[in-house]
Amino acid sequence: MVLWATLLCTLIASLLGGLYLLGAFRGQRPNEPPLDKGVIPWLGYMLDFRKDSSEFLKKMQRKHGDIFTVLIGGYYFTFVMNPFCFEAIMKESRSKLDFRTFASKLVLQVFGYKPIEANQSTMHALSMKHLTGDGLHRLTQATTGNFQKLMLFKLSSGEEKRLWQEDSLFHYCYNIVFRAGYLALYGTESHQGADNKEKATAQDLIHSNQLFDEFRKYDRLFPCLAYAMLPPKDKIEAERLKRFFWSTLSVKKSPQKDNISEWISDQDQLLAENGVPEYMRDRFRFMLLWASQGNTGPTAFWLLFYLMKHPEAMKAVKEEVVKVSRENGQEVKAGSPPINITRDMLNQTPLLDSALEETLRLVAAPLLVRAVLQDMSLETSNGTEYVLRKGDRVALFPYLSVQMNPEIHPEPHKFKYDRFVNPDGTKKNFYKNGKRLKYFNMPWGAGISICPGRFFATAEIKLFVFLMLTHYDLELVNGEEETPAIDISRWGFGTMQPVHDVQFRYRLRF
Repeated sequence: MVLWATLLCTLIASLLGGLYLLGAFRGQRPNEPPLDKGVIPWLGYMLDFRKDSSEFLKKMQRKHGDIFTVLIGGYYFTFVMNPFCFEAIMKESRSKLDFRTFASKLVLQVFGYKPIEANQSTMHALSMKHLTGDGLHRLTQATTGNFQKLMLFKLSSGEEKRLWQEDSLFHYCYNIVFRAGYLALYGTESHQGADNKEKATAQDLIHSNQLFDEFRKYDRLFPCLAYAMLPPKDKIEAERLKRFFWSTLSVKKSPQKDNISEWISDQDQLLAENGVPEYMRDRFRFMLLWASQGNTGPTAFWLLFYLMKHPEAMKAVKEEVVKVSRENGQEVKAGSPPINITRDMLNQTPLLDSALEETLRLVAAPLLVRAVLQDMSLETSNGTEYVLRKGDRVALFPYLSVQMNPEIHPEPHKFKYDRFVNPDGTKKNFYKNGKRLKYFNMPWGAGISICPGRFFATAEIKLFVFLMLTHYDLELVNGEEETPAIDISRWGFGTMQPVHDVQFRYRLRF
């Protein structure tokens, strides 16, 4: 009898302990945000959030207000939907809110790379050195040359090239932008002497296209991989693709390349100096490839699509880039060489800047997450103070909070190419309830975790669009083409992608 009682008590204790670990007994403490755990222990709202993050957060916001805590896959996420709270969160010290805790787990799961703590600040400094200022100038020039190789290498090959050519817009943009960026960062085929240069260029074109095909396979698996929800067959494919990229981008193969960017080589040297093994440095290079090229091509697609969809926007932006080219002695004429777009030229395009910013407002939807390392308080704009619990996560979803907020951006679902620029070319300010906002568009994140490659990414996209508008006539095959829906499985991972491609045609202007 005593034995049965002991076993029963042990079973009950185990059950209660399991339920505790699953969060079944967690309640809302005084001054904490509204708590909503869902009905499934541990899992909580994981399936709802994964199905459609945006719709789920809209529902929770209607139910609980601008700040609420929900259980998602074993973690409690406090979503802050009030943009006036963003600055306090972004400025909070890493001793209380840390973005690296969440990011480290993600990159290990997705890329197989395990970050080391010692070099984070130095790595960031290297990125700022090579992706801004003179470093950005050199990278821009290299990228321009690669765009010319990929897009314009047949410029002088006959009148037939002035005929309309038809292609799939998303594939075309993603392919060209990815390959130009890849070659600028990871180097081109080595060659000895002028005779071999043409062969090396041909190999670059072939190899970069093959690499893009494999990259797209991995990119399609990315959302499910990040959520650890891949079926067995896709898991096998994801592992194959990881090994392919670790090998293709490996440190051992660097000597076979010319023109590797200093951003890549200096970071690899720093990792080596910190004792990071070669196999892990290969994985780091794969992570950098996706981080640098996973969103630029899709963004270029949306920007060109919106310009072709809105003739007044296309006319204004095209006139601007042609004017800038002419004023810098780079006017495109029959028989002239491809224009050489400089960084200074890219800084003279306020309308193109605004159109790009508007595109990002409509399609960039990152999820910004911080780990709460100690109990802390968060004060809202109306004076209400909430307590955030150690071990939880704080999350921002700017797409809903600011980018699609009609109080900040009237008619938020419409593309307005000049939304972000004043008539005199200066940047606009934005307000909510009469109060100026610091954060009114957040495609690159914010604070200490803001994307260090945003300047290079912006330059890539602008270079591509600049070249397309100056050298080609462009139009949608279907003039009444509807804007394609976005793939909701990619909420939270940067620029959204369309559920289907659209056809366009292009021809050389001269």
